Amino acid sequence: MSKQILRDSLAVRRLLDVNPSDLKDDVIAINRVTKVVKGGKNLSFSALVVVGDSHGHAGFGMGKAREVPMAIKKAIEQAKKNLIKLNLKGTSIPHQVIGHYGSAQVLLKPASEGTGVIAGGPVRKVMQVAGIHNVLTKSLGTSNPHNVVKATFAALLSLKDAAHVAETRSKTVDEIRGREPREAVGTV
Repeated sequence: MSKQILRDSLAVRRLLDVNPSDLKDDVIAINRVTKVVKGGKNLSFSALVVVGDSHGHAGFGMGKAREVPMAIKKAIEQAKKNLIKLNLKGTSIPHQVIGHYGSAQVLLKPASEGTGVIAGGPVRKVMQVAGIHNVLTKSLGTSNPHNVVKATFAALLSLKDAAHVAETRSKTVDEIRGREPREAVGTV
């Protein structure tokens, strides 16, 4: 998924029926930033935060301010505006997918019940707030948390459920899954 497609998909504001009290936030990275000006150096902080309701809604945001708490608050507000609905299959994902953003790549694989979240750093935090409890992941390429989070969301946005794939192919869900139609099973 290219940077522009990810930017466009997150730029579309969708009204989701998410209770604000259900949202949990998690700080992924705080970065100290200095800007050199004529009178010296201006110190500020940037924060990267993910929010989610543990039921298939997640978003990320970035905030910048002179103090850390204000930067986190701005990032949380930005993340709430970027909430997306994810296509999940129970507590896992429906199929394997790779998300790209810049030089970061994130591989997500579905896992059986009881496996847990096999992930590190930023990917683990995204999976936890999204409500994905059984998944195998591998972060490839850069370890920059900003690009890893964006690659993770690119992968999550490209997940498709069986009903959507069946509709685009003009087939039934059973045909997509490789099963016989229900009527034919009873007659044999």
